[in-house]
Amino acid sequence: MNSDSESSQYQYLGWLLTDDVKNNEQSVECEENDGVKKLLNEATASKSSEPKLGETPQTLQLGEIPTVQDRFQAVIKRRLQIQVQDHPPLFPWETQLIDYPDFVDEPSMTLVPTWGWMVQQSKLKLPCPLPERVFQQLLEQCQALVTSSVPLGAKLVQVVENFFPNESQALNDIAGLVLRSTYRSVGTLETMPNIQSDYSDLQPRQQMALSLLAAKQLLENLTLPLSASSPVVERQWLTTVGNLNIRVEYQSVGKLTKLLVQAELPVKGTLILRGSGTLAMATSSTSGYLSVELGCEQLNPTYTLEVEFPEIDQQPLLFVINPTV
Repeated sequence: MNSDSESSQYQYLGWLLTDDVKNNEQSVECEENDGVKKLLNEATASKSSEPKLGETPQTLQLGEIPTVQDRFQAVIKRRLQIQVQDHPPLFPWETQLIDYPDFVDEPSMTLVPTWGWMVQQSKLKLPCPLPERVFQQLLEQCQALVTSSVPLGAKLVQVVENFFPNESQALNDIAGLVLRSTYRSVGTLETMPNIQSDYSDLQPRQQMALSLLAAKQLLENLTLPLSASSPVVERQWLTTVGNLNIRVEYQSVGKLTKLLVQAELPVKGTLILRGSGTLAMATSSTSGYLSVELGCEQLNPTYTLEVEFPEIDQQPLLFVINPTV
């Protein structure tokens, strides 16, 4: 069904709903007017009707007029109250009657944590942005596979393969191009021109290339390589409450080695450093600097660093630290 047809149907449906509402309003208004007119007629008749033949004329004293008026107003008020009770008015955002609580407990006012790590996408170098749903799933897959020991190319394919079932050969081909090309030279890829349209409008191979590029940059951001020649590595991750700045340092004194993690937190949080059955944790109740360190006789193949911000997300952000001699 084309958009014009859908638009016409929505317009027609809207007209029907609007027309029905207007008819209901008119019927209610007519009922109100009829009721008022009837009361007016009755009151007028009681005041000005001529006595019928054979009946005793009724006289209305001047002092009784306010009493009639009060009675008339009381009848109208009671009629309106009954009508409102039978057909209560709705707020503009309501479609049916809703019972609201007299008060709300404070715990129920707590907002459900959002995916606070997703704004990092704005820091990635991509030809066009990914939909939030796609980027969230990519980030979740990268978090699940960041500690995997498989080669990067295979890891990229595993991250995005759920989006493109039965396209493993095409994914492998494009993943090879992504690995051999930097973002600056991505324009040489036939499947990835300078994109001016939305992700949903791209061809499947373009979506593959864009997803693989995003996955590659996410995995690089989440991986912290260290060595004796490069003992310090830094990362920055944008959250919904500000930047998370991380500095990891490899220190060696004689046979003793140590990993030192220093972080600048935009909000209160926790750092958890793990490696080969050992764990070090530090928690801060406010934003600011926080550090954690883990010492050992020799470096393990991998360490993991979890950053927890309960205020913005229920899931921690997981980094992997890969030290080499």
